[in-house]
This record gives sequence, structure tokens and C-alpha cells, in this order.
Amino acid sequence: MSTERPFSLRGVALAAFLPTLLFSIGEGAMIPLIPLVADGLGASLAFAGFIAAMVMVGELVGDIPSGAIVSRIGERNSMIGASLLAIIAVLVCIVAPNPVVLLVGIFLIGLATAVFALARHAFMTSYVPVAYRARALSTLGGVFRAGWFVGPFLAAGVIHLTGSTTAVFWVFIVCCVAAAVVLMLLPDPTITFAKPAPVAAVETAGLFSTIWRYRGVLLRLGTGAGLVGAMRATRTVLLPLWAVSIGINEPDTALIIGIAGGIDFALFYASGQIMDRFGRMWTAIPSMIGLGVGMLALAFTHDLPENVAWFIAVAMFLSVANGIGSGLLMTLGADLAPAGGPAPFLGAWRFTADFGSAAAPLAVAAMIALLSLSVASAVMGVVGLVGAGVLWRYIPRYAPRHPRFPPRER
Repeated sequence: MSTERPFSLRGVALAAFLPTLLFSIGEGAMIPLIPLVADGLGASLAFAGFIAAMVMVGELVGDIPSGAIVSRIGERNSMIGASLLAIIAVLVCIVAPNPVVLLVGIFLIGLATAVFALARHAFMTSYVPVAYRARALSTLGGVFRAGWFVGPFLAAGVIHLTGSTTAVFWVFIVCCVAAAVVLMLLPDPTITFAKPAPVAAVETAGLFSTIWRYRGVLLRLGTGAGLVGAMRATRTVLLPLWAVSIGINEPDTALIIGIAGGIDFALFYASGQIMDRFGRMWTAIPSMIGLGVGMLALAFTHDLPENVAWFIAVAMFLSVANGIGSGLLMTLGADLAPAGGPAPFLGAWRFTADFGSAAAPLAVAAMIALLSLSVASAVMGVVGLVGAGVLWRYIPRYAPRHPRFPPRER
């Protein structure tokens, strides 16, 4: 008789979410300060921005091989290994004598983040029943956002107490050590709870054969995922630039974006509830339409007398649109992944979204340089509406229209 207990989201929450929260708090504390540290090492403004972008580049490079790593050594060991790699990477950043060495350390942090995030995603995909899936993955997304929300405030406190920006790097180290300790001490949820399906041949088929087998969905619905990632990254980059352009001071900008971040974070569980009750389309389409419409509206407000009021209103609207889509990409990835060996597929799936996240800021920067901030906002608004169309076309084809209904044949 099996001793495995039936799944309980509350029972798995501590082991599943606490390490993620600790890791993301450390990362959220450190990442915003990278340009300042690079500047202190003598990097130019452009090179400092390039160094900061290495986190996303590292995640992008690490997405696909991380799937093979997680398949081979398991979710728990992968997360512990990623925490150790992050510690080594942060130590490299601390002792960096020049910007190039700092760049290497930041790139390694991106690799560690890719493995850590995919391992937790793979666990949720394999062990969380479909009935709980969207709520669990939306909560996981909310935990990541919570860490990035708390981290900067923690960094501000450390800098105030120590007077050193580099001291914040030690916050990340402490968080990584704490995450690894939690993973080693708490019961392994992969042992406590039964898998919903036995390990299939997909897991042993290998990374590239998995990508080839699912090339259709990765190309079609993966394009939609990339556009979602692009819109989310655009919102993060464009709002601070817009605030600077219309003359809002730094404290007020931080306050506005901070409040918007709080709204975004507050909606994560509502997003999961909607997806579990009504299906994935009910958050995917409203979220992308909202992001697209918000960007289009912002494009026409730059020179209005009430441009600050419009900026605040649009920033809050974009946060609602983004928040209602919390956990969407992870849930779709879990829906599409092979039941027995999801990690290789999830690595490829995450690559599509991260590619959009990495490419969008570069595209926005190019449009601002060649045209204007308003044109960049308008173009990305159109991209958001196109993304809504792609999701509307392909989610019903490849992913469950409702958790009770199976997906169509691929």
C-alpha cells in the first residue's frame, strides 16, 4: 500500500515557495544596483547597461541546457546547485577588479537563475494536479514578484546602514545559503507527493529530440509566449524612461512604480483562480489586450498638459493588465509539457519567453534613438494586440481550453 499522501497545495507551500522567495529577494536586492557598481569600476554608461543586461542573457543561454540538467539530477539537487553557482558568481562580482570580470559574474548569476527557476517550474508541472495547476504556478510567479518587490527595500536599508553598495551583494549570498539550507532540511516534496503519471520515454529521449518533437507548438504558441515576455519587459523599461522624459523626479517615480508593482503583485492569486475555473484564455487575452491598449494610450499623452496624471493612470492600468496574467506562461508550459519528463520541453518553452524579454528592451532603445519615445510606445502597443491575436489563435489548439477538457492533438 502506498504511503504517499494526496496532494495539498498548503502542505507543499513551504518547501515549494520558501526557497524561491529567498532566492528572488537576494536577486531583487542586487540586480538594480549593477549599473552603479559597474560605474564605480569605470564602465561607461552604455557598458554599464550592457553588464546589467547580462542577467537576462545568462538566463536566455541557460534555459535550454537547464532542462537537461534538471532531468538528469532532479529538481531539488538542481536548485541547490544553482544556489551554489549563484554564490560563486556573487563572490566574483565582489572581488571584480574591472567591469569585464563583473560582467562574467553577472552572466553566471543569469545561468544560475535559469536552472533555479526551471527546476521549480518542472516540480510544479510534474507533481501539482491539473485542478490546482494555475493557482500553484500563479502563486510561484507571485513569489518571484514578491522577492523583487522586497529586495530593493532591503538593499536600501543595507546601503543606509553600511554606506556601501557592494554590501548588498552579501544579501544575495545570505539568501542563497538560506535557500540551500531550506532545501536540504525540509522534506523533499518530490518524495512526499506522488507523481500524477509515471516517467515516460520522453525523459530519456533527450533534449534536442524533445525540441524537435514539439517544434510546432514551440514555433506557434511559443511565438505568443515570446510576445508576452516582450510586453512585460517593455513595461518595465518604458515606464521609468517615460517618467524621466516628462519631468517626474526620482522619488515620485519610485513611488508611482512601487505602487504599480504592489497592484501587480496583489493580483497573482486571482489570475490563478480565473485560469483554473474558466481556462487559460480568460487571463491571456485580457492581459495582452490590456498591455497593448495601455501602451497605445500612453503614446498619445506625452505632450498633454495633464501628462503626469495620464502617466499615473496608465501605469496603474498596465499593472492590472500584467497582474491578471501572472503565472500564464508557466501554466501554459506545464499544460504543454510531456507528463513524464517535462524539464527539456520547459527549458525550450522558457527560452521563447525569455527571448522576447531580452529582445524587447533592445528594440525599444533602437526606436527611441531613431524615432521617439511615443513611437516606441505605440509600436509596442500594436505588438501587444498582435500577441493577443496569436494567443487567441493557438491556445485553443495546443493547450486545454478548460482544465476539464483535454488539449487537441498536436
